[in-house]
Amino acid sequence: MNAYIFPGQGAQFVGMGLDLYEKFPLAQELFENANDILGFHITDTMFEGTPEDLKETKVTQPAIFLHSVIISKVMGERFQPDMVAGHSLGEFSALVANGTLNFEDGLQLVSKRALAMQKACEMQSSTMAAVLGLDDEVVAEICSKIDGIVVPANYNCPGQLVISGEVEAINLACEKMKEAGARRALVLPVGGAFHSPLMEPAREELATAIENTNFGTPKCPIYQNVPTIAVTDATEIKNNLISQLTAPVKWTQSVRNMVKDGANNFIEVGPGKVLQGLVRKIHQEAQTASAEID
Repeated sequence: MNAYIFPGQGAQFVGMGLDLYEKFPLAQELFENANDILGFHITDTMFEGTPEDLKETKVTQPAIFLHSVIISKVMGERFQPDMVAGHSLGEFSALVANGTLNFEDGLQLVSKRALAMQKACEMQSSTMAAVLGLDDEVVAEICSKIDGIVVPANYNCPGQLVISGEVEAINLACEKMKEAGARRALVLPVGGAFHSPLMEPAREELATAIENTNFGTPKCPIYQNVPTIAVTDATEIKNNLISQLTAPVKWTQSVRNMVKDGANNFIEVGPGKVLQGLVRKIHQEAQTASAEID
């Protein structure tokens, strides 16, 4: 069975989407539509901007969403997933790809999400850190004993977990992780504590937008970051999407459930190949590939 997977923030690169724009009239139409919806020429930054320009929150999240969704649409009839999943931001791309959201609504929600998250980041000094070489349970236990806010945020694959929280709490947690035998505990160049309680203001703001958006019946199940199991009910999908901003991304658990339900071919739709690498670390027998658009 084919599982189509969609990357999140961090997969962006300068020039992303230019080949699509130049080769496919449908892609050009969707990119120009996106420029109108966003109120600025995101294509200029994606195609010709600097890495710093592309790191702007209002650009990064819509850019990755556009790249992923447009690839799925350009594939046309060849895009036949039995199930979909997205890593954090990628969940919005997956929901457009499986027909739950239309293109315009998906892009508007992603734009609102990006701006709400940026606003939440500016309210308090916070960051994230990657912890390598410790069991998930050990990382969670250490976080629970730290004064201040620090929580598991991304269960990326066995032995690779990202934590999120207040700067001082993150620094202390990293020290404790190393004492416990972590191969690395590295603070990331991220100006915010994504997927932590510090995103509550953004969650509340995004909740209103999601509740006022029409969600249709998906063509295939989505394995969302919060429940990690197949979901097809529109109301459940909305609730899970709202919860996602303050809850951890359970990618390891999601991939395992997809495999259990029959997935054996994971196709990454969007920039980069990070998710393919994570899938192979979670399930060594899995076949992985990037979506073909030629």
